[in-house]
Amino acid sequence: MPQRPLKLVPQLMAILALAVIALAVWAAWLGWDQHRDVQPDGSETGPYEAWQVIGLVLTLLAPVYWAASRRYIAGAVLGVPAGLTVAAYYDWSDDSSGLFMVGVLMIMVGSLVATGVASAVIASVTTRADSTTRQRS
Repeated sequence: MPQRPLKLVPQLMAILALAVIALAVWAAWLGWDQHRDVQPDGSETGPYEAWQVIGLVLTLLAPVYWAASRRYIAGAVLGVPAGLTVAAYYDWSDDSSGLFMVGVLMIMVGSLVATGVASAVIASVTTRADSTTRQRS
């Protein structure tokens, strides 16, 4: 029985590490851009550009790959969404309409689904690659 808690520690550390990484990546890609762009027709867009969000997603693929390929699936699936959710809440909480929570929930659910799918694919591919390598040896 004492082995079970020892296996839990790396998963918890992976969750914490990926949450901190997600917070930092949000700050690097999205945290500095706080103004909306006014279009010629008077409508507003932003504050983020598409390239910033794409950069955020691509940057987060590396830590998700690291965690999923090492079988820290809980770290990948829970850590990144937790970090992004906290970052979105902090970044958007000054919205006076109160609708920021809808966006925060969308970030939470979307990142949970995306990291879940990405982790499953990565774990599956790396498992096949490991088994193929072992068979050749």
